[in-house]
Amino acid sequence: MTIGSIGSGVGLALSTIREHKLRAFLTVLGVIIGTGTVIGVGSIITGLDGAISSYVKNFGPNMIMVMKTNNDFASNSTPEERRRKPLTIENARAIQENCPAVAFVSPFLRPSWSGILRAKYKGNDLFRIQVGGVEEAYAAGGTVMKKGRFISDIDSVRRMPVTVIGEDIQKTFFPVIDPIGKVIELNGHQVEVIGVMERPAASMPGQEDLRVLLPYWTMHKMFPNAREHMIVVTAKEGMLAQARDEVEAALRVARRVPKGADDNFWISTGEQMIEHFHSVTAIVAIVMVVLSSIGLLVGGIGVMNIMLVSVTERTREIGIRKAIGARRSDIVVQFLTEAVVLTALGGMLGMALGWLISVAARLIFPSLPTEVPLWSAVMGVLVSVGVGLFFGIWPAGKAARLDPVVALRYE
Repeated sequence: MTIGSIGSGVGLALSTIREHKLRAFLTVLGVIIGTGTVIGVGSIITGLDGAISSYVKNFGPNMIMVMKTNNDFASNSTPEERRRKPLTIENARAIQENCPAVAFVSPFLRPSWSGILRAKYKGNDLFRIQVGGVEEAYAAGGTVMKKGRFISDIDSVRRMPVTVIGEDIQKTFFPVIDPIGKVIELNGHQVEVIGVMERPAASMPGQEDLRVLLPYWTMHKMFPNAREHMIVVTAKEGMLAQARDEVEAALRVARRVPKGADDNFWISTGEQMIEHFHSVTAIVAIVMVVLSSIGLLVGGIGVMNIMLVSVTERTREIGIRKAIGARRSDIVVQFLTEAVVLTALGGMLGMALGWLISVAARLIFPSLPTEVPLWSAVMGVLVSVGVGLFFGIWPAGKAARLDPVVALRYE
């Protein structure tokens, strides 16, 4: 086997493909779909991974989230977690008083009922809004104001009926007028808009900014049954690890957790959330490869089938080549090269398909920074070539084993 024989085999393979264009396309259609799936889904996963990472980091590199249950991306709450006592504002105060490495603490009070939350302004209704009661320290987590001001602690102490709203609520209710000072209705309560928050710099793909934030005690007054708290903690610069340990110790004391028992709360930093999400995307990537391998398997069977047909069609040609001195290895290289060229072309078409999927996803979801990762492009090419080699072995071996005398007599 020489470079010259491989080169002539490639030329012969391309000539055969040109003569039977439709047959060749249908043969490698499964390879095209499988490779396109690997690259397209890989680009979406890469974009989603980047968007989620940026979204979590947007809260700030020093952010710590405290919740009652484990709400990461990779697991669901257990029955034991759901039976836990809710976090309280007293827990937030304990963190504030006993954690020197903590700069800011804000409770986040959420409605604990399953009814419909609705915001209304002059006949326009918005549902699926995200209502929460916060203190002034919440803004230290990275909230940027587009208009007006954020909630102050005085607003909370006086239970003022004021609110700051998300960017999409402002665009729906006040597309051409200044929202500051306008009164909207929140589940029957009248609240005055004092500020509009900018959409988070790295919102998740397709996410609408439907936040309606109220002063903490105003929220408590309007939704007296609200009991579910989240605590947003901002550590001092360079003291994230120390702050996390202090928060855990303060909460274990405040919530009377016995020595040696597991925490009855969940603490996570932005980096931990990203790690959890990475574990999810890794599983999705494995599932993607398994599913796309079905298309590659179908494509490989098609390649093997068409190569067996090609061996039958070219039996006399094989006999002539053997009669003038071609060795078995030359015949094997010829047909393996043809199978590899066929699947490699299918792989390149699959790469184009995957790129189109990536572009389409970016157009549909502008906030999803899709890109074709190098690993998926390399995998697509290697797998397509591997399919050609694997499924071309039997036809190539069958061609090499033909008796030249019998082959020359074949009509």
